[in-house]
Amino acid sequence: MNTNPTNRRHFQLSLLALPWALSAPVAQAHGDTHGKAAAPVVKEQKPWGIAGDAKAVKRTVDIRMTDDMKLSPNHLDVRQGETLRLRALNQGKVMHEIVLGTGADLQAHADMMKKHPGMEHDEPYMAHVPPGQRGDIVWTFNRAGDFEFACLIAGHFEAGMRGTIRVKP
Repeated sequence: MNTNPTNRRHFQLSLLALPWALSAPVAQAHGDTHGKAAAPVVKEQKPWGIAGDAKAVKRTVDIRMTDDMKLSPNHLDVRQGETLRLRALNQGKVMHEIVLGTGADLQAHADMMKKHPGMEHDEPYMAHVPPGQRGDIVWTFNRAGDFEFACLIAGHFEAGMRGTIRVKP
């Protein structure tokens, strides 16, 4: 082992800096991302489809969200294979969101949101929209069937803030 005091001091300083160096990327990942490029979308097949490519969007559907717990429109007809941009427009004074899924998945998620109301998540089939703002979901509906969309913020889902999607083959 090298007993040179200068080398030992550098080694000790390196050890002291190690926790800071290891935590720096983690702290940045949870920081403010305004003005920065979004992380690449993970394309995971779900029963109701898969994250879409914005270049493939042929149709944008505006979904208005209001504080009377309504989504308008509350029904969408989609062709299997179609990629849509669902643009959630929060016209209310409270936070709203839109989450795509099966009825059972949305019910389970709504129950979890009641237990953990501050829970944050970021999936390509979700858009969290502050009052007066908008959020987009780009989704490819590559599976035929009947699906749903809803606001899962505690109490909103139970108040009827939900809609249906029919994907036709």
